[in-house]
Amino acid sequence: MRVIIQRVSEASVTIDGAIKSSIKKGFLVLAGFEEADTPEDLEWMANKLVNLRVFDDENDQMNLAIKDVGGDIIIVSQFTLYALTKKGNRPSFIKAAKPEIAIPLYESFVQLVSFNLGKPVGTGEFGADMKVALINDGPVTIQIDSKDPNT
Repeated sequence: MRVIIQRVSEASVTIDGAIKSSIKKGFLVLAGFEEADTPEDLEWMANKLVNLRVFDDENDQMNLAIKDVGGDIIIVSQFTLYALTKKGNRPSFIKAAKPEIAIPLYESFVQLVSFNLGKPVGTGEFGADMKVALINDGPVTIQIDSKDPNT
């Protein structure tokens, strides 16, 4: 599992001209899945996400987690995080999980994050043409891969 976490002052997901999700302070998370992902990957990532200390404390140090600041989260499925680009100029997505595997992983991840955060999280819609808008705060953008926790 791979995520891109963007700390935002606001973000939204629009589908067919209608806003599906919107938040103020929090995270916009792009989440990609591969067929090798397990429930342990999802649990590890959900825990990492809600406890990641990238919000400023009273000394302007990134020392607070999203739970500490009452922030919100939107999670958007993003198979293109598994793009292979080394050969040629057209990305290959063969490492990305197929929808029949990715959809249950995505839905489970959303539920785990919601549970760990203690409130509902916003979502996109798997496979939809989404318009994602955000104001990146910082900017702070972090990539985490459950298969390479050192990233």
